[in-house]
Amino acid sequence: MAQFGPHPAPMRAAPGIGLRLPHLALVARGDVDPLLPDGMWFEVHAENFMVPGGPRRAALIDVAARHRVSLHGVGLALAGNEPAPRGHLRRLARLCDDVGPVLVSDHLAWQRVGRWHVPDFLPFARTRAALALTAANIDRAQQALGRRLLIENPSHYVTETDLPGDHDMPEAAFLAGLVERTGCGLLIDVNNIHVSAHNLGLDAAALVDAMPAGAVAEIHVAGHSADAGGRLLIDSHDAPVASAVVALAERLLARTGPVPVLVERDADLPPFAALLAEAQAFAPLLAAADSAGGRQYAA
Repeated sequence: MAQFGPHPAPMRAAPGIGLRLPHLALVARGDVDPLLPDGMWFEVHAENFMVPGGPRRAALIDVAARHRVSLHGVGLALAGNEPAPRGHLRRLARLCDDVGPVLVSDHLAWQRVGRWHVPDFLPFARTRAALALTAANIDRAQQALGRRLLIENPSHYVTETDLPGDHDMPEAAFLAGLVERTGCGLLIDVNNIHVSAHNLGLDAAALVDAMPAGAVAEIHVAGHSADAGGRLLIDSHDAPVASAVVALAERLLARTGPVPVLVERDADLPPFAALLAEAQAFAPLLAAADSAGGRQYAA
């Protein structure tokens, strides 16, 4: 198991905001700095900035010069049969060097077959062979980056019997196995848990309670939507965080102690001030987790 040193800067357990392109210039110029509470941080999708130069990358570097930044990848396809291309890892490593992110993460899913790369996080059978393959992919990525990765649990939309093959283990056990084999951390998205529990007919609270709390280094919360019939929930990131998702975050924080909590919003973006207010609503939950004397977060 690889061992990695601390992140470049200590990461305070505070609320953060997913920084999307329409708000990037505001933050890069410092226009919103007077509004930001102490400890505010931002997370961006790494692949939007993995270019040699240009104004977008320059803006992100300006943000990182004043604020903590996390890189959230959407392209490593860690559960796929093929490792991430060397060129992709090199570009991500260069971005890490330029930005100095406090956290780097990607998803427990696959998206790539040969030259084809789909924009969705596709499910897979959680077999022992898949555990070994995913662990090898994580190890390779961590070695290339020289950093620990956080692995995010995906949303699920079909019952387990509809997936290819049979699961050997539940998702929480699979994630724990990855932590044990690779030294990675976990990014637990409680909106994904809520969506998956609804779609698969499972108990969301039990799923949260099963997660290996000691490995959780970040929590995501987001909004979701329903399909036309109202039977399927979609992890759409286009609405305010639902109260049920807030409750799941609070439940997980009671076990993890204070860890960074990020509000994700990818579509139908409200004004920046509204996103900031939504993120700051999680500050009391983090304070309560701290007061309860739970596990203290360390990057």
